[in-house]
Amino acid sequence: MRENSLMQSAKDAKNDEFYTQYSDIQKELNAYLEFNPDTFRDKTVLLPCDDPEWSNFTRFFAQNFETFGLKKLISTSYAADKKKVQFQQLSMFEESSPQFDRTKTNSHGKIFVLERDTNRSGKIDINDLEWAYLDGDGDFRSDEVKKLRDESDIIITNPPFSLFRDFLAWIMEGQKKFLIIGNINCITYLEVFPRIMRNEIWLGNGMGRWISGFIVPESYPLYGTEARIDADGHRIVSTNNCLWLTNLDHGRRHQPMQLMTMADNIKYSKHKEVREQKYPHYDNYDAIDIPYTDSIPSDYDSYMGVPITFMDKYCPDQFEIIGCSDNGYVPDWFKLEHFKKHNEPYLSGKKVYKRIFIRRKQQ
Repeated sequence: MRENSLMQSAKDAKNDEFYTQYSDIQKELNAYLEFNPDTFRDKTVLLPCDDPEWSNFTRFFAQNFETFGLKKLISTSYAADKKKVQFQQLSMFEESSPQFDRTKTNSHGKIFVLERDTNRSGKIDINDLEWAYLDGDGDFRSDEVKKLRDESDIIITNPPFSLFRDFLAWIMEGQKKFLIIGNINCITYLEVFPRIMRNEIWLGNGMGRWISGFIVPESYPLYGTEARIDADGHRIVSTNNCLWLTNLDHGRRHQPMQLMTMADNIKYSKHKEVREQKYPHYDNYDAIDIPYTDSIPSDYDSYMGVPITFMDKYCPDQFEIIGCSDNGYVPDWFKLEHFKKHNEPYLSGKKVYKRIFIRRKQQ
């Protein structure tokens, strides 16, 4: 569980230096292209929060610019105030950059732009990308970057953990298609969950171990069997508590789960808890508790409480979402009368961890 606490500590400390690996970007994006090969055709893609000198997002989309049929690619980065840089910890890429100058007092973010009509050779050398400076620091909330947002069709990035809510609101304000990385707990945020219920946004193709790890600075400890140093000397820390969040369609979200009946689960489930305790009702909700997503009974038509990881398998054609216990986004009619003040589900007087309430759709 230390990896989860590390990510939470990073969020609390506003330490946002978790850089996405090229292989994870490629693996995720392939899911959308397999579902719709024209996902990016004639589109302008904005990659905010991505240093064009170092970002794997920039490298990936520049390398595949012609293959994807992009109209335009824009990548921007945020620059810390270099007047204060002597009091700040430099990013891992600034520390290793031969172009970084501590004596400079200006603070300008970087920008890289690639347009179809300027890419006359049809071939991109990803090791020789030429970038320029923005007028401002590159903060995504600045008027300069907002203008780039409004120009774009799709926004893709790994936003700062500490600003996730603000960043998503910024995207939705612009009414853009997007694909971003966030903590698994973002599912239950009030800024996220209602939109999931309304089928406006959903999880991407992978979560948890699907994201194989992040590049981190030297100051982060390497721990666990999956932590490593890659062939380029980058320190990689793996985590199982991140996901992709999007409103781009992909085939996996339309695949219904294959489930057993309640009787078969009680008899054959691999989970001892299900075989022994069966499916208890909550004290304060007219619903049964489902401790594992693969234990959802195929023949139960009433309400169920499932773990938040259910969202990784959620098919909107198979289930409807009623509410979520963690954020209090539960309709009053769903609560038993004498428990109106309690959002958390209870079993025999004991609080149960976060649950999403669902019901099987009638076919």
